Amino acid sequence: MTVYAISRVLSGSLDTSRTFREALNVLIMHMEFLRGMVVLEDPDGGLKLASSIGLTIEERESARYQAGEGVIGRVFSGGTPIVVPDIAGEPLFLNRTLKADQGEERIGFVAVPIKSGAQTLGVLAIARPAGSAGGFRDDLPLLAMVATLMSQALVLSRTVSAEREQWLHETRLAKRETKGRFRIDNVVGTSRRMQAVFAHVHQVGPSRSTVLLRGESGTGKEAIARAIHELSPRSSASFVKVNCAALSESLLESELFGHEKGAFTGAVGERKGRFEMANGGTLFLDEIGDISAAFQAKLLRVLQEREFERVGGNRPVKVDVRLIFATNRNLEKMVAAGTFRADLYYRINVVSIALPALRERREDIPALAKHFLERFNRENGRELQLSSDAMSVMYNCYWPGNVRELENCIERTATMTTGSVIEALSFPCRSSTCLTQMLHGVDKDDAVAPARTPMTEVAIAPPLPHAPRAHASQPQGEAEKPQGERERLVWAMERSGWVQAKAARLLNITPRQMGYALQKYQIEVRKF
Repeated sequence: MTVYAISRVLSGSLDTSRTFREALNVLIMHMEFLRGMVVLEDPDGGLKLASSIGLTIEERESARYQAGEGVIGRVFSGGTPIVVPDIAGEPLFLNRTLKADQGEERIGFVAVPIKSGAQTLGVLAIARPAGSAGGFRDDLPLLAMVATLMSQALVLSRTVSAEREQWLHETRLAKRETKGRFRIDNVVGTSRRMQAVFAHVHQVGPSRSTVLLRGESGTGKEAIARAIHELSPRSSASFVKVNCAALSESLLESELFGHEKGAFTGAVGERKGRFEMANGGTLFLDEIGDISAAFQAKLLRVLQEREFERVGGNRPVKVDVRLIFATNRNLEKMVAAGTFRADLYYRINVVSIALPALRERREDIPALAKHFLERFNRENGRELQLSSDAMSVMYNCYWPGNVRELENCIERTATMTTGSVIEALSFPCRSSTCLTQMLHGVDKDDAVAPARTPMTEVAIAPPLPHAPRAHASQPQGEAEKPQGERERLVWAMERSGWVQAKAARLLNITPRQMGYALQKYQIEVRKF
C-alpha cells in the first residue's frame, strides 16, 4: 500500500523536488519514521539536500556532504545501503541533521542509494526509533523499492529537461540559420506569400510612412496593422482602430475628430476623437474605400495639414499620428470611376502591402487550423485533435471568408464535436449546413477553389483532388481548357451571388459575353 501510494505521487509530476517531498511524507505517515531526506549529487561537486521532512531550517542548511564523508557519503560512493542501529554509538555519523543525544530514546538511521544502472544519483535516508516493531530488516526492502521509484522519476525528469534544452538550442540555431525568414507575433504564416508580407512589415514598421493594407475581408489586415505599430518607435503609445464602413458619415466625423459640448443633440460634453486618442501613436482606419465623397475631402485636409477641428468647434487641433489604412476594394477602379478622390488615393497609398487570400497560401492552413484549435482547447478545457481527413477538408476548401472564416469554422466544428477527434464528417460542409454554402448558394461538392487558368488576373486557387475529370475521348489539353474555363465562370458567379453583371466585372468581360459563356458551358444560373 505504501509503495503504491508513493508510485502514484512520483508519477504525477516531473517536478522531483515536490514529488520527492510528498513521497517522504507518505513514508512518515505510513511507517514509524521520524525524519526523512533525499540527497542528490550536486553538479558543482559534492552532495546537497533535495527534499526533506522533519528537519529544521538550520538542519537543512547544514545538510551538505562529500562523497565518502559520513554515512551518507559512504552510501553514495559505495552504492550499498548502510544501517545504523543507534546513531549515538556510530563514529561515522556526522550529526548534521540528527542529534545523537535524543534523551533516553535510541535513534536508528538507514540510508540506501538511489541508483540508475551502475550509477548512483543520490541517497534516500530515514531516521526511526531503534526499538520499534519490525526493525530495520523490514525497512531495507521497502526503502530499496522507494529508491528505485525515485531513480526512475529522476531519470525521466532529467531526460525531458535535456530534450527541452536541446529543442531550445536547435530553435535558436534555426533562427540564426534562416536569416531570410520573418516572424510576427500572433500571425501564422510560413508560406512564401506571407513571408513576403512579413518582410515588408519589418521594413516599413520602423519608418513614419503611411501604409495601405490591401486584401480581401478576413485576411488579417488588422493583425498586420498592429504588427507594424509594434515594430515602430511608437509602440509604447496607443494603437487606435476605426472601421469606417460601420459608421454613417456624421458619426464617423464625430468618432474621428471628436465634438464640442452642444455640437448636436446628445453632445452633453466635450469629447476627444480617435485622432486625438492616437496622438503619438498609430491610427488604423479600416475599410477606407467605403467613406463618402464628402468625408474624403475632410480626411484629405487632415492628412495634408495634420490638424482638424472638432465637430461644433472652430479651434484647430494638431496631432502627431502615424496612419495605416486598409481596404478590400479596388481603389484604382474607384478613382477611374470618380468615386474615390485621386489626391486622397495618392496620400494614403504611400507604402502598399497586399495580403494574399487564404486560398493563395494553402500551405499555411494546417498551422492556422492547429493554432485556432489549440486556442479553443485552452479556452474550453478540451483536448480535441484534427484527423488527417479533417485537415484535408480544410486544405481543399475555397475559404471565401479567408482566415476569419477558417477560425469560425474551427470553433463551430469543435464546439459541436462530441468525441476527442474532429473527423472530416464533423464539418458542416459535409452535411450541407455550411454558412458559406448558405450565403453563396454553393453545392457541397462545389465549395472548393476552381483551377487557376491564364485567362484572367483574378486570383484563383490550384485545382483540387475531386475536380471533375475530362472525358477519356477528348484530347487531354482540349479537355482541361474547357473544364478550367467552366470552373472559372462558376467561381465568378458564386463570388458575385449569381448576379451576371457583377461576375462579368469580376472577370473583366461584358455582361453579354458573360451570358454567352454561361450558355456555352451550360451553366444554370441559380435563383434566389
